[in-house]
Amino acid sequence: MTAAPATSTPTHAADQPDPRLWNEDLAPAKDRRWKVYDIFALWMSDVHNLGNYTFAAGLFVLGLSAWQVFTALLTGFVLIYFGMNLMGRIGQKTGVPFPVVARVSFGTFGANLPALIRAIIAIFWYGIQTYLASVAITLLVLAIDPGLKPLTEVGFLGLHALGWICFIALWLAQALVLTRGMEAVRKFQDWCGPGIWVVMIALAVWVLAAADWNISLTGNPKALSTGEQVRQWFGAVGLILSIYGTLMLNFCDFSRFAPNQKTVRRGNFWGLPINSTAFALLSVLVTAGSLQVFGEAITDPAELLARIDNTPVLIVGALTFAIATMGVNIVANFVSPAYDLANIWPKRITFTIGGMISAVAALCVLPWKLYSSPAVVNYFLGGLGAFLGPLFGIMIVDYYLVKRGRVDVGKLFVAGPDSPYHYKRGFNPRAMVTFLPTAALSAVIALVPFFAPAAPYSWFIGTASAAALYFAVSRKQRVA
Repeated sequence: MTAAPATSTPTHAADQPDPRLWNEDLAPAKDRRWKVYDIFALWMSDVHNLGNYTFAAGLFVLGLSAWQVFTALLTGFVLIYFGMNLMGRIGQKTGVPFPVVARVSFGTFGANLPALIRAIIAIFWYGIQTYLASVAITLLVLAIDPGLKPLTEVGFLGLHALGWICFIALWLAQALVLTRGMEAVRKFQDWCGPGIWVVMIALAVWVLAAADWNISLTGNPKALSTGEQVRQWFGAVGLILSIYGTLMLNFCDFSRFAPNQKTVRRGNFWGLPINSTAFALLSVLVTAGSLQVFGEAITDPAELLARIDNTPVLIVGALTFAIATMGVNIVANFVSPAYDLANIWPKRITFTIGGMISAVAALCVLPWKLYSSPAVVNYFLGGLGAFLGPLFGIMIVDYYLVKRGRVDVGKLFVAGPDSPYHYKRGFNPRAMVTFLPTAALSAVIALVPFFAPAAPYSWFIGTASAAALYFAVSRKQRVA
């Protein structure tokens, strides 16, 4: 399975790139500077954040032991590792970002459908993640200087003054990195992830020392039956797949900069099964330690840090959580919409412009109001998130089983019928016919209360059903 050579500009006159489909940012990557450590650091930046800490700690609070959380998340991250390698191979072989890769299966213009779905999800979560981190920073700032409390008593548009200050500070810091392009993203994440590890390990040592270095890996704060433990265990595996299904879909945005596939696989190995599982286990151990030390399981590391009566430590902690949020936001919620929006209007929207549009949109939606609305988070964002599985299933089956790895990269930038990716007026009917019913199935399972027991597996069900249906409807199209 070999892909056509990746060149930024087609050589044949008939294959000249259409300005509706091409700009320098969407073209195949020329500089392949990302090494094993860069991809490893990418995963550290994505994993080391408040959300993943709380997720792992929450599994412990629900009744799974530290050992059960460890094995569940290890299983999930191994599955994610293989999925990332599949999409990573496509990006590394073609050298193009996700919306251009999507043209292979959805058509030159049909690719805007998966690109927009991914972009909308990322923009909303970009704002929400920034807001959640600003809340943690606000708590720590107040712990450092209680005299700032009057700033929390006046507000504007549903957020108090101190909250606005912390939110805008984080927003501007992220924008400073974003405006400098993918090379700045690479350099930022190279030190961001390791820095957070240092602080988290220090926090773990402090908690474990306070607990007399005696943390049980088999005990838990809530007694569950064996059957319920099994259900929670498999549910944790399904949920971690759903969480990382977003980045699994557009991992080619990063792997396109790797010099070879071995680099991608090795970076993914150290970053996913090894690093991610270790961070989850550390989160659970700290939570278990807090239960012994304070008599309650504290799942928010910012709240735990605020209990340390040491101003320099609080300052370092506040900066660390800010950097952690910047890391995950840049990796998971900025790069994708920057490329996705550029794909809509390449002649006018570059990677940088697309990124700034995303950042401004994330501010304008007032994410604190979104987050306070369960209907928005659960039904709107949850429903859109359920669509990602079918998109992934279609793209993987199309590339590996239908096209068998053969992609003419130059033709991805040709708009007319001369391109095999033009299909019918730029849309692939097979992909659309497959996506609509499987996306609906996945959304129903994720959102309808009757199917709640199966909800953690909605991403997997959507992926599998779309893959099977697309393979069936594309039998005559498969490359010999």
